[in-house]
Amino acid sequence: MNRPSDQLGWLDQVSEDIIDQDIEIVDPHHHLWPGTPRTDGVSADNRYLLEDLWNDTQSGHKVLKTVFVECGQGYYESGSEAMKPVGETEFVVEVSEEAKQDTSKAQIEGIVGHADMMLGDSAREVLEAHLEQGQGKFKGIRHGASWDDSDEIRNSHSNPIQHIYLDDKFQKGVEQLDALNLTLDAWNYHKQISELTELAQCFPSLKIVQNHFGGPLGIGPYSNMREEVFSEWQESIAELAERDNVYIKIGGLAMPINGWGWHKRELPANSNEFAESHGRYYLHAIKCFGAERCMFESNFPVDKRSISYPVLWNGFKKVVEDFSTEEKEYLFYKTAAEFYSL
Repeated sequence: MNRPSDQLGWLDQVSEDIIDQDIEIVDPHHHLWPGTPRTDGVSADNRYLLEDLWNDTQSGHKVLKTVFVECGQGYYESGSEAMKPVGETEFVVEVSEEAKQDTSKAQIEGIVGHADMMLGDSAREVLEAHLEQGQGKFKGIRHGASWDDSDEIRNSHSNPIQHIYLDDKFQKGVEQLDALNLTLDAWNYHKQISELTELAQCFPSLKIVQNHFGGPLGIGPYSNMREEVFSEWQESIAELAERDNVYIKIGGLAMPINGWGWHKRELPANSNEFAESHGRYYLHAIKCFGAERCMFESNFPVDKRSISYPVLWNGFKKVVEDFSTEEKEYLFYKTAAEFYSL
């Protein structure tokens, strides 16, 4: 079999009936990219706007609301460097207004933007500008902290320093976030989870959500260390969960950096393979945090390189098929809605 040249054609090779169609969903983690489409369908510059989001959220599951998470798009092209990320909030508000033309489809109800926490105290001005532009939808920020000393691992697009969570200037910026009652999305790799635990301890009233399971790596020097990484990750996640101000987004494991290699195959993953391969990560996180602090996330269109939206959510539902109705309500909807005050 030859792999189709376009990404959607490749994903469409795996089609499944939608299970548990009545479960209401908040997807608390997606991006928007007003980029130029490419024929290979795998570039981070790939276009992903409202039409594309709706094509995914309308594919069978009952997705009612979404939260946009920063990805360096729509920045102001002039003015101070510090204020440029506010343009992304303005851009997403415009898309969310466009979405109101059809309220039968998923609505973008939350925005997680970017402000440079290394600005320290002066980060407050940027946060206030986000709030002003956000029209009630701006919920907090993500300052990517993902860092690894291997040249084979790409660090976050915000070029973080090593040990950024423990840096005095970063923590001064986080003080401003805390003072404004905003949230912090934390994106880091598995070796940094313990540093996030320390940060959470410093700011016990700050609502923090760990993105993408804390990034258990599976490429570069970690490519043949799945069990060792899983063991280290398990322990770090259990310690992080002891901080009751920390929540976790359970998803994002289908990214190439996690090392499953699904994006290179002739066929994308199906929901059974997804549940079998990734299930233990989900079950461990839920065991540690409880359903009330866990939220399923699509991380689209990044995870779209490996699995389609309907198959992904089928996989989530299969992982927790034996859970109670109340637990499922938290995992699919309530935790995200409450964390982001949607």
